[in-house]
Amino acid sequence: MNVLRVVKCIDDAACEEVNHWTPEDGVPEKTGQYFSVYGLRIDPTQVGGVHLFRPWGWEIALIVSESIKEAMQRPGVTGARFEEV
Repeated sequence: MNVLRVVKCIDDAACEEVNHWTPEDGVPEKTGQYFSVYGLRIDPTQVGGVHLFRPWGWEIALIVSESIKEAMQRPGVTGARFEEV
């Protein structure tokens, strides 16, 4: 699945831990971007009606709505793990 939509929605305060690239890391083009995110939590007010997207700055994660999750589980799709964020 190639998901191109990116939504700025990570709730830094609600996550367990977030780390951002700093100028001291020596990668100026990444300064301010996420270096790591633990216990990802999103702000649903920033998502709107989007059902399938990647969070801006931490595009390793793929976020799906409950309706997409259920649609995938009904026919028995395998290889996906769902975690509430």
